[in-house]
Amino acid sequence: MEKKLLLRGVLAGAVAGLLAFVFARIFAEPQITKAIDYESGRDAAQAVLDKATGLTTEAADPDLFSRTIQADVGIGVGMILFGMAMGALFAVAYAVCLGRVGGLRARPLALLVAGAGFLALYLVPFVKYPANPPAIGHEETIGARSGLYLLMVVFSVAFSVGAVWLGRRLQPRFGNWNATLLAAAAFVVAIGIVMLIMPSFGHLAFNKEHYGDHATETPLPLTDDKGAIVFPGFPADLLFSFRFYSVAAQLLLWAAIGLVFGPLAERLLQPRTATGAPTREPDPVGA
Repeated sequence: MEKKLLLRGVLAGAVAGLLAFVFARIFAEPQITKAIDYESGRDAAQAVLDKATGLTTEAADPDLFSRTIQADVGIGVGMILFGMAMGALFAVAYAVCLGRVGGLRARPLALLVAGAGFLALYLVPFVKYPANPPAIGHEETIGARSGLYLLMVVFSVAFSVGAVWLGRRLQPRFGNWNATLLAAAAFVVAIGIVMLIMPSFGHLAFNKEHYGDHATETPLPLTDDKGAIVFPGFPADLLFSFRFYSVAAQLLLWAAIGLVFGPLAERLLQPRTATGAPTREPDPVGA
């Protein structure tokens, strides 16, 4: 039973990844192209300023793959593989929850688990460390940002599991609704404390020799030695659009996983008889 659920989860994840790729290719990829154009223009302006002051600039390394390959094949394969991985994790979580979260049937349970996956694995970490397009963030902070983001994911998943456990413990005393609210409040408080403690990269200084002590992870306007602006700062609307479409793509992916997996799991868990009437659902997996 577990293997069959896992295979269905991988299949649902592949379909969801393909849908998310199509969405990202239409809406998010143009934002990435604009960010790359901004980065190229800023680098060119910086090179002119460096040359005027007698500094030598190193030529940028050539891209191994063209933008066309990156935008189509690269992102497409990456999104599908990511969807399959998330589908497998989803199926494992679904099997664990099956029969242990009340009398939910296959489809509602699939949507519930998908929603929890979207919140715990993406949205909550995103609130603290949102996705950045090219030109946002610098090499000096890539390692730190990646490590802290993964740590945020670990905290989010751990607190989500803890909230489920707490809700079940409080259920006999406070009832389903109140227990759920109390567990959700505990999760918000716990994750909020972690977000306050963990460092933020929104205002860390970088590249001080060019931008001074007031530089941030989001590039400010580039100025010459007289203070005149020679290249604008990174557009705020472009940053918003990229992050908005990033969240929307992930929401689409997790929603598709739940919607595709639900009917597949229902057919597996509630097979029909020869007359077409559904039989009783089998015992929960692992129960």
